[in-house]
This record gives sequence, structure tokens and C-alpha cells, in this order.
Amino acid sequence: MFSIVLPCYNESENLNELVIAFSKLVTDEVEIIFVNNGSTDNTSEILSKLLEGKKNLKLIHIEKNIGYGHGIITGLKTAIGEWVGWTHADLQTDPADVFKAIEQIKNCNDKNIFIKGNRLGRKFSERIFSRGLEFLVRIILKVKLFEINAQPKLFNRSLMDKFLNPPEHWGLDLYAYYTALKNGCTVKEIDVFFPERKHGNSKWNTGFISKILFSLKFLKYCIYLRKQSYVNNKS
Repeated sequence: MFSIVLPCYNESENLNELVIAFSKLVTDEVEIIFVNNGSTDNTSEILSKLLEGKKNLKLIHIEKNIGYGHGIITGLKTAIGEWVGWTHADLQTDPADVFKAIEQIKNCNDKNIFIKGNRLGRKFSERIFSRGLEFLVRIILKVKLFEINAQPKLFNRSLMDKFLNPPEHWGLDLYAYYTALKNGCTVKEIDVFFPERKHGNSKWNTGFISKILFSLKFLKYCIYLRKQSYVNNKS
């Protein structure tokens, strides 16, 4: 069984297309967990209506948005699958990519595998920005990471036992990736096309200044993560 979490924060314009896509693709061995992550628009009402009576499409409501990571972790706690993960709810990652990742798992037959996306179709400036940030992250954490925030992410639920202090914010993708590497997981990538958003606006990428500020926070969290890893290794 596979469980995939979709954190939805103010994604009302994307939900109809999103639910239709997953309704067509979902099987008896896959559950999709939509998390209304404290949305302030009508995401809650739309999801409740769209998911009513839908098999293997679940809905969780979080009253107040605490953070991206909190929404995902809350969804994972309800997951019943042996394999768990998450992906975007903004249609920048094709729902079909989730099932590409699932096929990788089936064909591999290895519980020590961590599947992640490799984004194609991004602007040159965005790729350069990401490569620069990854270079600094590698220096800080002393592990090789690539396309850190690319989704979907999919892994055996046993890895969650290693999630000692997962962040409730945007750092969860990095945390999961880093934890997988530190615990000897084999990372496999699937190519995913990453187009511009169809509807709505990015919750963080609102311009050059926002990217710089996000990068500084990201690097600060990397330093924190390295210190925590050192403390955990000594204990």
C-alpha cells in the first residue's frame, strides 16, 4: 500500500483539476491524503465537496496553518501505507509523477530506497539559483544533495522512525532527504516536468528579494540540522 500526502494551502483554483487527475489515476493499492493546511480561502469547502464519496481519496482539516511541514507530517500520521510520501498540490508537479515513483518502487524491490523528483523545464535563472544553493548546502551538511525540494518524495515508512525532530516549516524536504542519506538509503530520481503555475501564486517565490531571504533561512536551517545531527550521533 502507498500513501501520498498533498498539503493544500489556499489552492482553491487548482483543486478541481487536481482531484479529477488523482481520481483517474488512483488504484486500490494507493491512498491520496489531501490536507487542508489551515487555508484562509474556500479550499476546505471545495475539498469537502470534491472528495465526498471518492474511494481512496481522504481529507484532513487543519484549522490553523502552522507550516508546510506540519501539514505533511499530520497527513503522514494517518497514512496506512507501507510506503509514504508527498507531492505538491499546485499542479506544478503532475499527479502522474506520483505513480511513476510508485512503479520505481515496485520494480526495485528494495525497502532502503528514497525516490525524489528531478525537475525539468525550469527557467535558466532558477536552475542557476538552485545549483548555487545546493553547493552551499553540500558544504554545510557534507553530503551530496541535488534538487532538494523536487517532488514527489516517496520512501518506506520505516524511515519515519528516524524522523527525530522533523521541521514544521518548509525545511521538511531537506530534512527527509538528508535523513535518508544519513541512514544509508539509495536515492533514485525520476524526471518530472516543472511548468509555471496554472492558477494562483507561489507562497514564497514572489521575486528576487524573497528568494534571497528564503535562501538565508534555508542555510540557517542547514547549520541547525548539522548541529542536531552531531548531537544525535554523540547521544
